[in-house]
Amino acid sequence: MIEAFSAAEIIAAKRDHHVLSDPQIDWIIDAYTRGAVADEQMSALLMAILLNGMNLYEISRWTDAMIRSGERMNWSGLSRPTVDKHSTGGVGDKITLPLAPLVAACGAAVPQLSGRGLGHTGGTLDKLESIPGWRASLTNAEMLKVLQDCGAVICAAGAGLAPADKKLYALRDVTATVEAIPLIASSIMSKKIAEGTSALVLDVKTGVGAFMSDSKKAAELAHVMVGLGNNAGVKTLALITAMDVPLGLTAGNALEVGESLEVLSGGGPSDVVELTVLLAQEMLELAGIRGADPAAALKNGKAMDVWRRMIRAQGGDPDAKLPVAKENTVITALRSGTVLSMDAMKVGIAAWRLGAGRLRQGQAIQAGAGIEIHAKPGDVISSGAPLFTLHSDTPAAFASAQESLIGSVTIGDLAAGEKIDRLPLIIERITD
Repeated sequence: MIEAFSAAEIIAAKRDHHVLSDPQIDWIIDAYTRGAVADEQMSALLMAILLNGMNLYEISRWTDAMIRSGERMNWSGLSRPTVDKHSTGGVGDKITLPLAPLVAACGAAVPQLSGRGLGHTGGTLDKLESIPGWRASLTNAEMLKVLQDCGAVICAAGAGLAPADKKLYALRDVTATVEAIPLIASSIMSKKIAEGTSALVLDVKTGVGAFMSDSKKAAELAHVMVGLGNNAGVKTLALITAMDVPLGLTAGNALEVGESLEVLSGGGPSDVVELTVLLAQEMLELAGIRGADPAAALKNGKAMDVWRRMIRAQGGDPDAKLPVAKENTVITALRSGTVLSMDAMKVGIAAWRLGAGRLRQGQAIQAGAGIEIHAKPGDVISSGAPLFTLHSDTPAAFASAQESLIGSVTIGDLAAGEKIDRLPLIIERITD
Protein backbone atom coordinates (compact mmCIF):
# COMPACT_ATOMS: atom_id res chain seq x y z
CA MET A 1 0.00 0.00 0.00
CA ILE A 2 1.34 3.44 -0.93
CA GLU A 3 0.90 5.77 2.04
CA ALA A 4 -0.36 9.32 1.53
CA PHE A 5 2.15 10.81 3.99
CA SER A 6 5.20 9.88 5.99
CA ALA A 7 5.01 10.04 9.78
CA ALA A 8 8.27 12.02 9.86
CA GLU A 9 6.84 14.93 7.87
CA ILE A 10 3.83 15.19 10.19
CA ILE A 11 6.08 15.04 13.27
CA ALA A 12 8.26 17.77 11.78
CA ALA A 13 5.25 19.95 11.03
CA LYS A 14 4.04 19.89 14.63
CA ARG A 15 7.61 20.19 15.92
CA ASP A 16 7.88 23.41 13.94
CA HIS A 17 4.59 24.78 15.35
CA HIS A 18 2.54 24.27 12.18
CA VAL A 19 -1.18 23.49 12.13
CA LEU A 20 -1.80 19.94 10.92
CA SER A 21 -4.11 19.62 7.92
CA ASP A 22 -7.24 17.46 7.89
CA PRO A 23 -5.65 14.87 5.56
CA GLN A 24 -2.54 14.70 7.77
CA ILE A 25 -4.62 14.11 10.91
CA ASP A 26 -6.90 11.57 9.23
CA TRP A 27 -3.94 9.66 7.86
CA ILE A 28 -1.82 9.56 11.04
CA ILE A 29 -4.69 8.28 13.22
CA ASP A 30 -5.73 5.66 10.66
CA ALA A 31 -2.15 4.58 9.93
CA TYR A 32 -1.27 4.26 13.61
CA THR A 33 -4.43 2.29 14.37
CA ARG A 34 -3.65 -0.24 11.61
CA GLY A 35 0.02 -0.47 12.56
CA ALA A 36 1.58 1.44 9.65
CA VAL A 37 3.06 4.04 12.01
CA ALA A 38 5.47 2.82 14.69
CA ASP A 39 5.06 3.56 18.41
CA GLU A 40 8.28 5.59 18.48
CA GLN A 41 7.00 7.81 15.66
CA MET A 42 3.63 8.40 17.32
CA SER A 43 5.45 9.01 20.62
CA ALA A 44 7.42 11.81 18.97
CA LEU A 45 4.23 13.36 17.59
CA LEU A 46 2.48 13.16 20.97
CA MET A 47 5.42 14.95 22.61
CA ALA A 48 5.33 17.63 19.90
CA ILE A 49 1.61 18.11 20.60
CA LEU A 50 2.29 18.32 24.35
CA LEU A 51 4.95 20.98 23.80
CA ASN A 52 3.39 22.99 20.95
CA GLY A 53 -0.34 22.41 21.38
CA MET A 54 -3.20 22.22 18.90
CA ASN A 55 -5.91 24.70 18.02
CA LEU A 56 -9.56 23.74 18.58
CA TYR A 57 -10.09 22.84 14.93
CA GLU A 58 -7.11 20.45 15.00
CA ILE A 59 -8.35 18.86 18.23
CA SER A 60 -11.83 18.49 16.74
CA ARG A 61 -10.48 16.80 13.61
CA TRP A 62 -8.17 14.58 15.69
CA THR A 63 -11.16 13.55 17.85
CA ASP A 64 -13.31 12.86 14.79
CA ALA A 65 -10.57 10.69 13.28
CA MET A 66 -10.41 8.69 16.50
CA ILE A 67 -14.19 8.22 16.44
CA ARG A 68 -14.03 7.03 12.82
CA SER A 69 -11.42 4.42 13.76
CA GLY A 70 -14.28 2.33 15.18
CA GLU A 71 -18.03 2.07 15.53
CA ARG A 72 -20.52 4.72 16.62
CA MET A 73 -23.43 3.60 18.76
CA ASN A 74 -26.99 4.69 18.09
CA TRP A 75 -29.78 4.86 20.67
CA SER A 76 -32.40 6.51 18.43
CA GLY A 77 -34.70 3.53 18.94
CA LEU A 78 -35.14 4.34 22.62
CA SER A 79 -38.32 6.07 23.77
CA ARG A 80 -36.36 8.30 26.18
CA PRO A 81 -33.78 11.03 25.50
CA THR A 82 -30.20 9.95 26.26
CA VAL A 83 -27.78 11.80 28.50
CA ASP A 84 -24.48 10.82 30.08
CA LYS A 85 -21.96 12.14 32.62
CA HIS A 86 -18.18 11.93 32.63
CA SER A 87 -15.93 12.72 35.57
CA THR A 88 -12.19 13.28 35.31
CA GLY A 89 -11.92 11.34 38.57
CA GLY A 90 -10.88 11.87 42.13
CA VAL A 91 -10.69 10.38 45.61
CA GLY A 92 -14.00 9.00 46.82
CA ASP A 93 -15.75 9.96 43.58
CA LYS A 94 -18.54 7.40 43.53
CA ILE A 95 -21.07 9.82 42.03
CA THR A 96 -21.82 7.72 38.91
CA LEU A 97 -23.24 4.91 41.04
CA PRO A 98 -26.23 6.79 42.50
CA LEU A 99 -26.42 9.31 39.63
CA ALA A 100 -27.15 6.97 36.70
CA PRO A 101 -30.17 5.28 38.32
CA LEU A 102 -31.36 8.63 39.71
CA VAL A 103 -31.44 10.28 36.28
CA ALA A 104 -33.13 7.19 34.83
CA ALA A 105 -35.75 7.35 37.59
CA CYS A 106 -36.49 10.91 36.45
CA GLY A 107 -37.17 9.91 32.83
CA ALA A 108 -33.90 9.92 30.85
CA ALA A 109 -31.87 7.02 29.46
CA VAL A 110 -28.27 6.89 30.72
CA PRO A 111 -25.79 4.84 28.63
CA GLN A 112 -22.81 5.15 30.98
CA LEU A 113 -19.61 3.65 29.57
CA SER A 114 -17.09 3.71 32.40
CA GLY A 115 -13.51 2.69 33.09
CA ARG A 116 -11.21 1.16 35.67
CA GLY A 117 -9.02 2.99 38.12
CA LEU A 118 -5.33 3.65 37.78
CA GLY A 119 -3.19 5.15 40.51
CA HIS A 120 -4.96 7.05 43.29
CA THR A 121 -8.34 7.44 41.54
CA GLY A 122 -10.83 4.58 41.75
CA GLY A 123 -12.65 3.24 38.71
CA THR A 124 -16.43 2.90 38.51
CA LEU A 125 -16.20 -0.62 37.09
CA ASP A 126 -13.89 -1.74 39.91
CA LYS A 127 -16.42 -0.49 42.43
CA LEU A 128 -19.34 -2.25 40.81
CA GLU A 129 -17.39 -5.48 40.41
CA SER A 130 -17.35 -5.76 44.20
CA ILE A 131 -21.05 -6.70 43.88
CA PRO A 132 -21.24 -10.51 43.55
CA GLY A 133 -22.07 -11.60 40.00
CA TRP A 134 -22.10 -8.14 38.41
CA ARG A 135 -20.76 -8.01 34.83
CA ALA A 136 -18.95 -5.03 33.32
CA SER A 137 -18.65 -6.42 29.78
CA LEU A 138 -21.86 -6.34 27.75
CA THR A 139 -22.55 -6.69 24.04
CA ASN A 140 -24.25 -3.78 22.29
CA ALA A 141 -27.47 -5.79 22.23
CA GLU A 142 -27.22 -6.43 25.98
CA MET A 143 -26.58 -2.73 26.62
CA LEU A 144 -29.68 -1.80 24.64
CA LYS A 145 -31.83 -4.30 26.53
CA VAL A 146 -30.64 -3.04 29.93
CA LEU A 147 -31.32 0.54 28.82
CA GLN A 148 -34.78 -0.36 27.58
CA ASP A 149 -35.65 -2.34 30.71
CA CYS A 150 -34.00 -0.18 33.38
CA GLY A 151 -33.32 3.25 31.90
CA ALA A 152 -29.63 3.12 32.80
CA VAL A 153 -26.62 0.90 32.15
CA ILE A 154 -23.08 1.19 33.51
CA CYS A 155 -20.58 -0.97 31.67
CA ALA A 156 -17.21 -1.16 29.94
CA ALA A 157 -16.66 0.32 26.50
CA GLY A 158 -16.43 -2.38 23.84
CA ALA A 159 -13.30 -2.98 21.78
CA GLY A 160 -15.00 -1.47 18.72
CA LEU A 161 -15.41 1.97 20.29
CA ALA A 162 -12.60 4.39 19.32
CA PRO A 163 -9.86 1.72 19.07
CA ALA A 164 -7.38 4.47 18.16
CA ASP A 165 -7.84 5.87 21.65
CA LYS A 166 -6.99 2.57 23.30
CA LYS A 167 -3.63 2.46 21.49
CA LEU A 168 -2.89 6.13 22.07
CA TYR A 169 -3.87 6.00 25.76
CA ALA A 170 -1.42 3.18 26.43
CA LEU A 171 1.32 5.07 24.59
CA ARG A 172 0.66 8.35 26.42
CA ASP A 173 0.93 6.52 29.74
CA VAL A 174 4.56 5.48 29.07
CA THR A 175 5.77 8.60 27.25
CA ALA A 176 4.94 11.34 29.81
CA THR A 177 2.33 12.88 27.50
CA VAL A 178 -0.79 12.14 29.58
CA GLU A 179 -1.08 15.80 30.66
CA ALA A 180 -1.47 17.28 27.14
CA ILE A 181 -4.89 18.96 27.09
CA PRO A 182 -5.56 18.23 23.37
CA LEU A 183 -4.86 14.54 24.03
CA ILE A 184 -6.91 14.38 27.24
CA ALA A 185 -9.86 16.12 25.59
CA SER A 186 -9.81 14.00 22.44
CA SER A 187 -9.43 10.79 24.45
CA ILE A 188 -12.46 11.52 26.63
CA MET A 189 -14.67 13.02 23.96
CA SER A 190 -13.95 10.48 21.20
CA LYS A 191 -15.40 7.76 23.41
CA LYS A 192 -18.29 9.86 24.68
CA ILE A 193 -19.31 11.03 21.20
CA ALA A 194 -18.94 7.51 19.77
CA GLU A 195 -21.08 6.27 22.64
CA GLY A 196 -24.03 7.91 20.90
CA THR A 197 -25.51 9.96 23.73
CA SER A 198 -27.47 13.10 22.78
CA ALA A 199 -26.33 15.15 25.77
CA LEU A 200 -23.35 15.11 28.11
CA VAL A 201 -22.44 16.72 31.43
CA LEU A 202 -18.74 16.84 32.28
CA ASP A 203 -17.59 16.87 35.90
CA VAL A 204 -14.04 18.27 35.73
CA LYS A 205 -12.29 17.95 39.08
CA THR A 206 -9.68 20.37 40.40
CA GLY A 207 -7.69 20.60 43.63
CA VAL A 208 -4.86 18.58 45.16
CA GLY A 209 -6.66 15.24 44.73
CA ALA A 210 -7.56 15.77 41.08
CA PHE A 211 -5.76 14.76 37.92
CA MET A 212 -5.93 18.43 36.86
CA SER A 213 -5.01 20.14 40.14
CA ASP A 214 -4.64 23.65 38.66
CA SER A 215 -8.08 25.30 38.37
CA LYS A 216 -7.06 27.33 35.28
CA LYS A 217 -5.92 24.16 33.49
CA ALA A 218 -9.12 22.40 34.56
CA ALA A 219 -11.19 25.23 33.07
CA GLU A 220 -9.15 25.16 29.86
CA LEU A 221 -9.75 21.41 29.53
CA ALA A 222 -13.46 21.88 30.23
CA HIS A 223 -13.83 24.60 27.56
CA VAL A 224 -12.10 22.39 24.96
CA MET A 225 -14.27 19.36 25.76
CA VAL A 226 -17.49 21.38 25.76
CA GLY A 227 -16.52 22.79 22.36
CA LEU A 228 -15.78 19.32 20.99
CA GLY A 229 -19.11 17.96 22.19
CA ASN A 230 -21.22 20.83 20.91
CA ASN A 231 -19.42 20.84 17.55
CA ALA A 232 -20.22 17.14 17.19
CA GLY A 233 -23.92 17.71 17.86
CA VAL A 234 -23.86 16.50 21.46
CA LYS A 235 -25.33 19.07 23.86
CA THR A 236 -22.50 19.48 26.35
CA LEU A 237 -21.74 21.49 29.47
CA ALA A 238 -19.15 21.19 32.22
CA LEU A 239 -18.98 21.83 35.93
CA ILE A 240 -15.61 22.48 37.57
CA THR A 241 -15.90 20.78 40.96
CA ALA A 242 -13.74 20.55 44.07
CA MET A 243 -11.32 17.69 44.71
CA ASP A 244 -9.20 19.22 47.47
CA VAL A 245 -10.94 16.98 50.01
CA PRO A 246 -12.20 13.42 49.36
CA LEU A 247 -15.83 13.13 48.29
CA GLY A 248 -17.91 11.50 50.99
CA LEU A 249 -16.55 9.42 53.84
CA THR A 250 -15.04 6.45 52.00
CA ALA A 251 -12.31 5.70 49.45
CA GLY A 252 -12.23 2.12 48.20
CA ASN A 253 -14.38 -0.11 46.04
CA ALA A 254 -16.91 -1.98 48.21
CA LEU A 255 -16.79 0.82 50.77
CA GLU A 256 -17.89 3.32 48.12
CA VAL A 257 -20.67 1.01 46.90
CA GLY A 258 -21.94 0.87 50.47
CA GLU A 259 -21.90 4.66 50.70
CA SER A 260 -23.72 4.93 47.35
CA LEU A 261 -26.43 2.64 48.70
CA GLU A 262 -26.84 5.02 51.64
CA VAL A 263 -27.39 7.87 49.16
CA LEU A 264 -29.89 5.82 47.18
CA SER A 265 -31.68 5.07 50.47
CA GLY A 266 -32.20 8.78 51.11
CA GLY A 267 -29.17 9.31 53.38
CA GLY A 268 -25.44 9.46 52.83
CA PRO A 269 -22.84 12.22 53.17
CA SER A 270 -24.11 15.70 52.35
CA ASP A 271 -21.42 16.50 49.74
CA VAL A 272 -22.11 13.28 47.79
CA VAL A 273 -25.86 13.92 47.89
CA GLU A 274 -25.46 17.57 46.87
CA LEU A 275 -23.22 16.84 43.88
CA THR A 276 -25.36 13.89 42.77
CA VAL A 277 -28.52 16.01 42.78
CA LEU A 278 -26.82 18.98 41.07
CA LEU A 279 -25.43 16.79 38.27
CA ALA A 280 -28.81 15.08 37.88
CA GLN A 281 -30.51 18.45 37.47
CA GLU A 282 -27.98 19.50 34.81
CA MET A 283 -28.36 16.20 32.95
CA LEU A 284 -32.14 16.33 32.97
CA GLU A 285 -32.17 19.95 31.75
CA LEU A 286 -29.82 19.08 28.86
CA ALA A 287 -32.00 16.09 28.01
CA GLY A 288 -35.07 18.37 27.84
CA ILE A 289 -36.84 16.79 30.82
CA ARG A 290 -38.70 19.38 32.87
CA GLY A 291 -40.41 19.14 36.23
CA ALA A 292 -38.50 16.15 37.61
CA ASP A 293 -37.30 16.30 41.23
CA PRO A 294 -34.07 14.30 41.69
CA ALA A 295 -33.90 14.98 45.42
CA ALA A 296 -37.38 13.49 45.85
CA ALA A 297 -36.45 10.45 43.71
CA LEU A 298 -33.64 9.69 46.17
CA LYS A 299 -35.92 10.08 49.17
CA ASN A 300 -38.90 8.09 47.86
CA GLY A 301 -36.95 5.04 46.69
CA LYS A 302 -37.48 5.41 42.92
CA ALA A 303 -33.76 5.73 42.25
CA MET A 304 -33.06 2.68 44.42
CA ASP A 305 -35.63 0.68 42.44
CA VAL A 306 -33.78 1.49 39.20
CA TRP A 307 -30.44 0.60 40.83
CA ARG A 308 -31.70 -2.82 41.90
CA ARG A 309 -33.11 -3.59 38.43
CA MET A 310 -29.92 -2.39 36.75
CA ILE A 311 -27.62 -4.45 38.99
CA ARG A 312 -29.79 -7.55 38.54
CA ALA A 313 -29.94 -7.06 34.75
CA GLN A 314 -26.13 -7.20 34.65
CA GLY A 315 -25.95 -10.43 36.66
CA GLY A 316 -25.41 -8.89 40.07
CA ASP A 317 -27.22 -9.63 43.33
CA PRO A 318 -28.40 -6.33 44.83
CA ASP A 319 -29.10 -8.08 48.15
CA ALA A 320 -25.70 -9.78 48.48
CA LYS A 321 -23.32 -8.69 51.22
CA LEU A 322 -20.43 -6.58 49.97
CA PRO A 323 -16.86 -7.82 50.46
CA VAL A 324 -15.17 -6.83 53.72
CA ALA A 325 -11.40 -6.65 54.14
CA LYS A 326 -9.85 -9.25 56.44
CA GLU A 327 -8.05 -6.69 58.61
CA ASN A 328 -8.49 -3.10 59.74
CA THR A 329 -6.69 -0.58 61.88
CA VAL A 330 -7.76 2.78 63.28
CA ILE A 331 -5.80 6.03 63.12
CA THR A 332 -6.77 8.47 65.86
CA ALA A 333 -6.49 12.24 66.25
CA LEU A 334 -3.32 13.43 68.01
CA ARG A 335 -5.01 16.50 69.46
CA SER A 336 -8.42 18.03 70.02
CA GLY A 337 -9.75 20.81 67.84
CA THR A 338 -11.34 21.48 64.45
CA VAL A 339 -10.28 19.62 61.34
CA LEU A 340 -8.93 22.47 59.21
CA SER A 341 -7.78 20.59 56.10
CA MET A 342 -7.54 17.14 54.56
CA ASP A 343 -5.31 16.33 51.57
CA ALA A 344 -7.33 14.25 49.10
CA MET A 345 -4.23 13.06 47.24
CA LYS A 346 -2.63 11.63 50.38
CA VAL A 347 -5.86 9.81 51.26
CA GLY A 348 -6.11 8.44 47.72
CA ILE A 349 -2.53 7.18 47.74
CA ALA A 350 -3.10 5.52 51.11
CA ALA A 351 -6.20 3.73 49.77
CA TRP A 352 -4.19 2.61 46.74
CA ARG A 353 -1.43 1.23 48.99
CA LEU A 354 -4.02 -0.71 50.96
CA GLY A 355 -5.00 -2.54 47.76
CA ALA A 356 -7.94 -0.46 46.53
CA GLY A 357 -6.11 0.73 43.39
CA ARG A 358 -3.61 -0.46 40.82
CA LEU A 359 -0.24 0.71 39.59
CA ARG A 360 -0.62 -0.72 36.07
CA GLN A 361 -3.48 -1.80 33.80
CA GLY A 362 -4.72 -5.33 34.57
CA GLN A 363 -3.34 -5.48 38.11
CA ALA A 364 -5.65 -7.18 40.65
CA ILE A 365 -7.29 -5.09 43.35
CA GLN A 366 -8.89 -5.88 46.71
CA ALA A 367 -12.63 -5.23 46.72
CA GLY A 368 -12.79 -4.58 50.47
CA ALA A 369 -9.67 -2.42 50.78
CA GLY A 370 -9.82 1.28 51.42
CA ILE A 371 -10.36 4.01 53.99
CA GLU A 372 -13.26 5.18 56.11
CA ILE A 373 -13.06 8.86 57.02
CA HIS A 374 -14.54 9.75 60.42
CA ALA A 375 -13.99 13.52 60.40
CA LYS A 376 -13.62 16.08 57.60
CA PRO A 377 -12.77 19.80 57.47
CA GLY A 378 -15.11 21.75 59.71
CA ASP A 379 -15.73 18.85 62.10
CA VAL A 380 -14.69 19.07 65.75
CA ILE A 381 -12.67 16.10 67.00
CA SER A 382 -11.26 15.04 70.36
CA SER A 383 -7.75 13.74 70.98
CA GLY A 384 -7.75 9.95 70.62
CA ALA A 385 -10.99 9.86 68.60
CA PRO A 386 -11.03 7.86 65.32
CA LEU A 387 -9.88 9.86 62.30
CA PHE A 388 -9.47 7.08 59.69
CA THR A 389 -10.14 3.35 59.62
CA LEU A 390 -7.87 1.51 57.18
CA HIS A 391 -9.09 -1.73 55.57
CA SER A 392 -6.96 -4.32 53.77
CA ASP A 393 -6.50 -8.05 53.26
CA THR A 394 -2.77 -7.39 53.56
CA PRO A 395 -1.79 -6.26 57.08
CA ALA A 396 1.72 -5.44 55.85
CA ALA A 397 0.16 -2.63 53.77
CA PHE A 398 -0.93 -0.66 56.84
CA ALA A 399 2.53 0.78 57.50
CA SER A 400 2.96 2.26 54.01
CA ALA A 401 -0.62 3.55 54.01
CA GLN A 402 -0.07 5.25 57.36
CA GLU A 403 3.13 6.78 55.98
CA SER A 404 1.09 8.24 53.09
CA LEU A 405 -1.30 9.82 55.57
CA ILE A 406 1.42 11.73 57.45
CA GLY A 407 0.51 15.40 57.16
CA SER A 408 -2.78 14.64 55.43
CA VAL A 409 -4.90 16.26 58.13
CA THR A 410 -4.48 19.55 59.98
CA ILE A 411 -6.28 19.95 63.30
CA GLY A 412 -6.29 23.32 65.03
CA ASP A 413 -8.38 26.02 66.62
CA LEU A 414 -10.65 28.36 64.69
CA ALA A 415 -10.88 31.95 65.85
CA ALA A 416 -14.31 33.49 66.25
CA GLY A 417 -15.80 34.10 62.81
CA GLU A 418 -12.91 32.32 61.04
CA LYS A 419 -13.88 29.94 58.22
CA ILE A 420 -12.27 26.82 56.82
CA ASP A 421 -10.21 27.62 53.72
CA ARG A 422 -11.34 25.18 51.03
CA LEU A 423 -12.76 25.15 47.52
CA PRO A 424 -16.53 25.48 46.99
CA LEU A 425 -18.12 22.26 45.74
CA ILE A 426 -19.06 23.89 42.39
CA ILE A 427 -16.36 26.29 41.20
CA GLU A 428 -17.55 27.14 37.68
CA ARG A 429 -20.20 26.21 35.14
CA ILE A 430 -19.03 26.15 31.50
CA THR A 431 -21.41 26.03 28.53
CA ASP A 432 -19.16 27.07 25.62
